[in-house]
Amino acid sequence: MGLKAISAGLSDVGRQREHNEDMYMLLPEHSLFLVCDGMGGHRAGDVASKMAVAEVAEFFKTAQSDDITWPFPFDANKSEDENKLICGVKLANRRIFDKALGSREYHGMGTTVVGILYGEKRNQTYVAHVGDSRCYRVRHGVIKQLTRDHSLINEYLQAMPELPSEQRENLPKNVITRALGMHDTVQVDTKVDVPHAGDIYVLCSDGLSGMISDQEIAEIVTMHANDLQLAAKQLVDRANEHGGEDNVTAVLVKIADEGALIHEQWGNEATLPG
Repeated sequence: MGLKAISAGLSDVGRQREHNEDMYMLLPEHSLFLVCDGMGGHRAGDVASKMAVAEVAEFFKTAQSDDITWPFPFDANKSEDENKLICGVKLANRRIFDKALGSREYHGMGTTVVGILYGEKRNQTYVAHVGDSRCYRVRHGVIKQLTRDHSLINEYLQAMPELPSEQRENLPKNVITRALGMHDTVQVDTKVDVPHAGDIYVLCSDGLSGMISDQEIAEIVTMHANDLQLAAKQLVDRANEHGGEDNVTAVLVKIADEGALIHEQWGNEATLPG
């Protein structure tokens, strides 16, 4: 029996925000899972995040094998699945940019995105991200961050790794350098991972990763490895216990023996018409 991706997700407004601009999407029929963290005034952030998950999902539902990257070029160095994921994100970026450009109400809106696509044929997971929403992998209790934040503080630290800690503290926090909707084109970073049975991938907005430590994430996920929905709730609850300064979203994707569990979902998930 082969491996299959099962999932659960939860999003919460947090303790200090009035509305939730995070959005997530579980598409088990395509083994595709997304988290977006919107930004922009007058609730434009939640418009951007909803558009992002809807556009990527619609692309996966309608794209045929002979035009999977249209209107973008196919990268022969990447698999068909990875190309498809990148293209879906790029299309979402273009749609959000065009809507923001044509409306004063939505001017300047944008969203981060992190997504994971499980390719059963090759037994590979493809992670794509833009912004500072993250993907972790928890394996045998050990956590590994698979994405690198597109943030100003990260750019500084990459350029100046020896920066003293007191100067690091003065760097601006929560300033992202890349997001969907900022420009008409976007660079999508990807990573290919080979999962083992039992691996759990955690997709999250910075409202989670900024509130609890990587080790706490690993401990909670490992403790509730057989109940993904409970694990997601425990993660969100812990972030809120630590202050809940932002919207909090967690999606857990477990690579398990086929038929072991069914996918679950709860809370602030985007739903598509039809």
